[in-house]
Amino acid sequence: MLQVTSREFRDKQASLLNIADQGEQVVIRRRGKRSYMLTPIYDSDITITPELEQKIERARAEIKAGKCTTLRSQEDIDAYFESL
Repeated sequence: MLQVTSREFRDKQASLLNIADQGEQVVIRRRGKRSYMLTPIYDSDITITPELEQKIERARAEIKAGKCTTLRSQEDIDAYFESL
């Protein structure tokens, strides 16, 4: 993992983007208060594929048919996960 300041990022932006493209984690620190992870995204990360569209449609149909579990509180959520 490579950590750089926001100033270093501005100065070396192209090089740091290339490093992130190669799979290395790049963390940008902003005045020691916050940090940001530089991560490449791919077309598949932002595109709804036909397969994903089919899964979404099946899920919608199951919800309409009442084949779902409704959890309305944190207690419901906890109980549901404990039952698995």
